[in-house]
Amino acid sequence: MSVFLDELNKRILVLDGAMGTMLQRYNFTEEDFRGERFKDHHKSVKGNNDLLSITQPQAIAEVHGKYFEAGADIVETNTFSGTRIAMADYDMEDLVYELNYESAKIAKEVALEYTRQDPDKPRFVAGAMGPTNKTASMSPNVNDPGYRGITFDALRAAYKEQAEALVDGGVDFLLVETIFDTLNAKAALFAIEELKEEKNIDLPVMVSGTITDASGRTLSGQTAEAFLISISHVPLVSVGFNCALGAKQLTPHLEVIAHRTDLAVSAYPNAGLPNAFGEYDESADEMAEQIREYLDRGLINIIGGCCGTTPAHIKAIAQLAASYQPRPLKVNTLKV
Repeated sequence: MSVFLDELNKRILVLDGAMGTMLQRYNFTEEDFRGERFKDHHKSVKGNNDLLSITQPQAIAEVHGKYFEAGADIVETNTFSGTRIAMADYDMEDLVYELNYESAKIAKEVALEYTRQDPDKPRFVAGAMGPTNKTASMSPNVNDPGYRGITFDALRAAYKEQAEALVDGGVDFLLVETIFDTLNAKAALFAIEELKEEKNIDLPVMVSGTITDASGRTLSGQTAEAFLISISHVPLVSVGFNCALGAKQLTPHLEVIAHRTDLAVSAYPNAGLPNAFGEYDESADEMAEQIREYLDRGLINIIGGCCGTTPAHIKAIAQLAASYQPRPLKVNTLKV
């Protein structure tokens, strides 16, 4: 933890890019996703990228390695959907602990290898905790606005199971990410605090929300400032935004939180906005040039990429960030 905080104060840290974008390049078939172990599973599992940490671990390790080679300081575990709630789509709830543990173990092994190669540039692993496919704040039934598809307690239990497996697998910190509903995030953060107390550990926690459209609000209706205030009671190392928007569109929302928090600020936008086919066309150089504004304004401490980004994007961003100083931090205000 102290090494991470030291690095955070010395330079802008670079987060990896999209795992899903890279895995698509492998063109894995249904059989590849299943592997030998799940060849008789009764449901289709193609698209369950988290499962690949068990059935195609070498591919996951290769992706992590490519991002480290590109200049990333931090990689995220392959666990965006690694909760019992999300895994219910595949009837694989009982695999949650194993999926998260193995994902963390793979990422940590790669990170340690790159740190051994260059001890002056330590590499870190963030335990990725995605938003789930349920929302605690809104009804999925337009005819019953009071209905909820999930409860706070169910979210808390699911996130705690995931967090424990990630910690046991060796992550350096936890990243509650792509938050579209702050109540979901609060369940995750509550679960993490429970786990930290039970295990008697000090583990850095990062939070990254997502602004869903030009209104500048999360899906559950909060502005950037309201989102920040809603989680300000929780011990955190960083707060920021990812996904949904490209770098240019994210700038004003980063500016809001950068001027209102003493925490580190993170950003990992998409490679522009998706085209008519849902693909991302923004090149590495185009994206890096837009991120330059973050750096010129001194808004960030951690920078990376989300949907559509590749090692080429991360390399361009890392090269650019290396010539800038990080946003000043008050070390004693970082909470763990």
